[in-house]
Amino acid sequence: MPALYRSAAMRSAVRKPAAGLAVLAACALLTPAAAGAHGIAQRADLPIPTWLFAWGASLVLLASFAALAVLWPRPRLQAVRERVLVRLPLALELFAGALGVVSFALVVYAGLAGNQTATANLAPTAIFVVLWVGFPVASALFGDVFAALSPWRAVGRGVGFIATRLGAGALPAPMAYPARLGRWPAVLGILAFVSLELIDVHRDDPSRLAVIALLYAAVMLVGMSLYGAEAWCRNGDAFGVTFATFARLSPLHGERRELRLRPPLAGAPGLPQVPGATALILVLIGTTSFDGFSQGDVWTGEDGLAERLTRTFGDIGFGREAAIQLASTAGLLAMVLLVAGLYRLGVAGMRSVGRDHTSAELARRFGHTLIPIALAYLVAHYFSLLIFQGQALGYLASDPLGHGADLFGTADWTIDYGVVSANAIWYVQVGALVVGHVCGLILAHDRALATWSSPRTAMRSQYWMLSVMVAFTCLGLWLLSASAQ
Repeated sequence: MPALYRSAAMRSAVRKPAAGLAVLAACALLTPAAAGAHGIAQRADLPIPTWLFAWGASLVLLASFAALAVLWPRPRLQAVRERVLVRLPLALELFAGALGVVSFALVVYAGLAGNQTATANLAPTAIFVVLWVGFPVASALFGDVFAALSPWRAVGRGVGFIATRLGAGALPAPMAYPARLGRWPAVLGILAFVSLELIDVHRDDPSRLAVIALLYAAVMLVGMSLYGAEAWCRNGDAFGVTFATFARLSPLHGERRELRLRPPLAGAPGLPQVPGATALILVLIGTTSFDGFSQGDVWTGEDGLAERLTRTFGDIGFGREAAIQLASTAGLLAMVLLVAGLYRLGVAGMRSVGRDHTSAELARRFGHTLIPIALAYLVAHYFSLLIFQGQALGYLASDPLGHGADLFGTADWTIDYGVVSANAIWYVQVGALVVGHVCGLILAHDRALATWSSPRTAMRSQYWMLSVMVAFTCLGLWLLSASAQ
């Protein structure tokens, strides 16, 4: 996360089962023996050694794998019934869209006209905490809330509605969205945003954030004008696509102004198998992983990777600031490629079990199994940021511009860093990683049963996915540990 918030955030291939146990043991032994998390002013050690957590997490995955083999003999999540809970009035949809537009305008205005101290201005907290961390968690719990609040979607649909009322010839019909383009615009958008968040040295500048927000809104409006509001928001809106992906884990699903209930995780298998859909999830995991990795000694230590890469770029003619940013960019992309490589290794292993599916097909078919892992990484790394810096909304609501106003009588509120203990945060982080990977195993097991007609082949294919899940679990624990040094 941006440097402003790091002080407030307490950071955070096998064929046989016997080989799988070896991987479990190796990952557990390679995990550091003790770890802590960055506190505000002190280090807080785990009440239980991290190596014990690593062993426990690995054994939980193994036990879950064995239980699924016995208790989950047929696919259950590929096609589920949804029950309508309530029908939502049009007025509520219009109100939500208007609220999104007003909120966006307020954030932009605060960034441009308000106090340019990041902690006193609404824009940095709204973008880096509420949008980037709060909305994914809210989406996983309550469904795709961003779709209702999206300001550009509301504007696009409003313009379309008005044009329809004025007559069919008022606006030209949108072009068909190119199928080969898929969700790659959203992938590029997330990479650009994360580069701003983690690499840009001016990331906390409120006015700069406001300008970037306006430019992003302009790109969204152009995309919607070319391809239609729904098609573009479903594929090209980096935030809309990301939050809708997390919403597939939620038991709540909104569609056609109906709020529906479904089993948890049941929406994930319906992830569209379009270009870029799996890549987006891998980018989410990889960029969050780099955020943790960039806080550890391997990256930041004396003569660490960051310094070595910076010297390399400096030696070929770049200035110090540019070299630092290029080094971070290289590290970010390398971590994304590492995560993608682990996943492709698991896919290659699955293909070796049953030759009737290509690697590309399997990579698309099992992409949804990574959604809970992406959410787990986000919660593990940013939970403390949300809990602590999220409290800043109390005083920012009364004084969004940082000019001394007190609209709601909360301008003198402060952040209580004792609301959650360091150890409690660690338990949440480790718990999120374990639960996320168990959910990934469930989704992978269910999809394997639907992919291969032979239950034996389906089970053999999941030895590979178990190894991938264990690798991601150990990577996540190591990153939490590394960022605590």
